[in-house]
Amino acid sequence: MAADATEHQLRIDPAGAPRATVLIVPPLFDEANRLRRTLVLAMRELAADGFAAVLPDLPGQNESLVPLDLVDLDRWQDALAKNADGIDGPILVASVRGGALIDHRPAASAWWRLAPVGGAPLLRTMLRGRVTADREAGIESSLDSLQADAQTATLLLAGNALSPAMVAQLGSAEPQPVAPLRSVGLGADGIAGTPLWLRAEPGEDAAMAGAIASDIAAWSKTCGIS
Repeated sequence: MAADATEHQLRIDPAGAPRATVLIVPPLFDEANRLRRTLVLAMRELAADGFAAVLPDLPGQNESLVPLDLVDLDRWQDALAKNADGIDGPILVASVRGGALIDHRPAASAWWRLAPVGGAPLLRTMLRGRVTADREAGIESSLDSLQADAQTATLLLAGNALSPAMVAQLGSAEPQPVAPLRSVGLGADGIAGTPLWLRAEPGEDAAMAGAIASDIAAWSKTCGIS
């Protein structure tokens, strides 16, 4: 497979030399759109605390010129590792939801994961959404029939054209072991905030963004990288 061209990335730098760089790995597919505004707010908070923060576009997503149906999880993992290779100094990888499925290849000093999830639940949610949309359009489909179709043809799920390879990989993908790792959820024992990925439209939670930035900064100190 040909190497990807350089993808767009959003980078927010601190006023002086960065203490470290936080490489943000967004949720996958439509969940990325719902979380992007909050993640950008968290990046600004990190920059105010002396960190550089980078949010790269994945091949096939956002401003990328790569067709999504030519992409699978392996290609995303490789692209993220290449992005990290271009960063000077210590790196802390911070992933959200399905981003944890592709965050293990960068050469990082530490990892931080928010509400990590396996590929099968993500795929199942998108399949159910497609069945519902088909029903409303008078088309008969089912989880089984869609998965059978996906074995040989591109499948459109939640506005994403997914290749047979992508669907197959999602069905069995799990976050891989990394160390040192802090894995947190939402709620009293984790990050205070709302599960924005469940909303129908993109949202914003400034308090959640601040909590994300504070937790990442505290974890970086624990790992001795700031």
